[in-house]
This record gives sequence, structure tokens and C-alpha cells, in this order.
Amino acid sequence: MHNKILLAQDGSEGAFKALAEAIDLAKHYDAQLHTVSVEEIPHYAETVGEVIEEQDWEEHRFKEAIQRSRQSAEEAGIAIHPHILIGHEVKTIVEFIKGHGFDLLVVGFMGHSAIYDRVMGSTCQSLVRLAPCSVLVVK
Repeated sequence: MHNKILLAQDGSEGAFKALAEAIDLAKHYDAQLHTVSVEEIPHYAETVGEVIEEQDWEEHRFKEAIQRSRQSAEEAGIAIHPHILIGHEVKTIVEFIKGHGFDLLVVGFMGHSAIYDRVMGSTCQSLVRLAPCSVLVVK
């Protein structure tokens, strides 16, 4: 049923709960597992190089989240393919899904901006509404 699974990885604990589900699904369906982390575009980047530099995950603020994701996947016998993109979170993820043919997006219920545990995060809510594929929200 699922061939290509994409996990929205912002480094939050909610994203790591979602990672566990994504790994289980990838294993069950023998599917590819990818992660996407989105760096918001600076309002006034001094140079284009400043933005391009952010794409190298080895030196990026998402480095720890990507390493932790890789380790969890490897322990389960799954390969994981991380991607760091630059842009507005929702729009960038939706375009990435369309461009790469993902059939399932897995997201954590709350990201870093959670105010109350009972309120779905605005990024999560927007992705559920706009993603061109099935979305699994993990609580």
C-alpha cells in the first residue's frame, strides 16, 4: 500500500514519536523512508550562499535530529534518506511530496511551537489539509 513514506522531522519529541510509527510502516510495507526538515528562509539573507550553506545537514541545526533518526532506523534494519529544504514549512513539504511521489506523510501531532497538549499544531493542521497524499498524525 505504501511505497514511499515521508516523515516531517523538526527535531521535536512529537517528530520522534512519529518516526517510530514511520519505521514500523516502512518495515511492514518494505517501503522507502525519507525525512524532510525545513529551514525557514531568512527574511534578509545577505547572500544566496548563506541559504545554500544551510542545506548541508552535516553542519546544520537538524544534524542531531537526522543522526538520531538514522540510528533508530538502522536499529530496525531500515535505510532512511534525510532531506533538508529551505522555504516555508507547509508549502515546501507539499511541493516536495508532489515532486517525489510520496504516498504517505507522517507527522507528529505537536512540534516545537506547542502551547497546549490538546491543540493540534498549525503546521500539522495545514499539512493534513493540503498534502496531496495520505497523512498519519501521531500523538
